[in-house]
Amino acid sequence: MSTMVTVAELAQDAQEFLRFKRAMGMTYRRGEFALKSFVRFVGLLGAEDDAVALDEAVIGWITRVEGRKAVTVGYEFGVVRQLCLFRRRRDPSSYVPEHALAPVKESVFVPYIFTHDEVRRLLAAAQTLDGRFIWGTMLRCLMLVLYCTGMRLGEAVRLSMDDIDLDQGVLMVRNSKRRSRLVPIRDDLVNELRRYAQARQWLIDANRRAAPVAFFLRKNVSPLTVRSASDALRRLLREHGLKPPCGRVGARPYEFRHAFAVHRLTAWALDGVDVHARLPWLSAYLGHQNVLGTEVYLKATPQLLALASDRFETHLRHARRPR
Repeated sequence: MSTMVTVAELAQDAQEFLRFKRAMGMTYRRGEFALKSFVRFVGLLGAEDDAVALDEAVIGWITRVEGRKAVTVGYEFGVVRQLCLFRRRRDPSSYVPEHALAPVKESVFVPYIFTHDEVRRLLAAAQTLDGRFIWGTMLRCLMLVLYCTGMRLGEAVRLSMDDIDLDQGVLMVRNSKRRSRLVPIRDDLVNELRRYAQARQWLIDANRRAAPVAFFLRKNVSPLTVRSASDALRRLLREHGLKPPCGRVGARPYEFRHAFAVHRLTAWALDGVDVHARLPWLSAYLGHQNVLGTEVYLKATPQLLALASDRFETHLRHARRPR
């Protein structure tokens, strides 16, 4: 027998489920978005007081748009399935969809990895930029932080003056993915940040404004926003042929993080270091929850795979033959 539910009941269950998740310390913002979408969809199936079959609603919702990425469907389905499991606490007979409805959970997305030459070219282009709000010195420094530390764009943009300790060569990333971490940086990046900090102070003095808390500032001395930074970086990528003139395909601002990780792993491999032994170091530096999130970079570039193949072939060549 199908489980029947009204949109009002489902909306109430969704709110209780969100309170339950957040009581455990989860922000669950993306999950909330998926739940609201599901409740709205159920509302379209009937009037507010009309009961609809929950199993049909779930199937209709995850198949509502053709051609969506399997990983996206899998994530949304997972959120709704958790809601159904939550409802079963009150009603043991309530419907819970099987995993087989959306079995693909792993993304097959392959990031674009900048070459060293592309990074240098983008940095040089950023330095000459002079937009209405974005100024070259700031954008170049932001890109250096992204590439040299692997920070997420939001983490870098939200850095405050209190998060920058240039004497110790350490950056503080606060409350990212529900955690904070210290990010040690090299002396050459420290020198770059010192030069930007000086230019930043000149900008503040020229505008006769009080010094903001934010480290990265726009030309009007307002704090840089993630959207403003992302738009500026995407324009730069398009101007240099690394992204098509329109659309979401091609290299993204997030690729600086991917490039940092892959270039670091490649450098270790070239030095003959045991890359797998260093993965926990890189995982902690990037702020991953576990090393599984870092392992994906091992297959992100043909150069790493070729190095691994060459080392294995050398090992076999010098291995002692069995008697």
